[in-house]
Amino acid sequence: MSHPVVAIPEKLFFKIGEVCELAGVQAHVLRYWESEFPTLAPQKNRAGQRVYRKRDVEMALRIKELLYDDQYTIAGAKKRLATEIRSGTRLKVVSSDAGDDGGLLASRPDIQAASPPASSEAASGVSRAAEERLALRKIAAELRELLGLLEEENKTAGSKS
Repeated sequence: MSHPVVAIPEKLFFKIGEVCELAGVQAHVLRYWESEFPTLAPQKNRAGQRVYRKRDVEMALRIKELLYDDQYTIAGAKKRLATEIRSGTRLKVVSSDAGDDGGLLASRPDIQAASPPASSEAASGVSRAAEERLALRKIAAELRELLGLLEEENKTAGSKS
């Protein structure tokens, strides 16, 4: 399962609709995440509208990745984000001169970092996190398969009655 890198336009502020489009979620989902994740805290302008900065957009993308792709619960995603922030393995903004992407990118720390890891300990933490993510994805796929089998069995048992 590959994770596409999302190009974030070179702007200072983003409206909620723009962030929704970039993250691929609806506005009520972003507002809910704001209530659950203190690290996602957009400012409000004089009219009371949410104004997201680039770091807010990056945080929304990371939260979506944890919840949707990595299958974390809200509580698990909160813990994971807190761990990432403490260890410094957060999302990095990569400038366009670092690659030919035509803009700024929100990238995953285990795929492309703005600078190389400071130590072998940091590098092993990233690879361990990638291994854990892969193992969790396999478990989630197996659980979905088991659920499908159980649902199929229930249907056939129900039709025999």
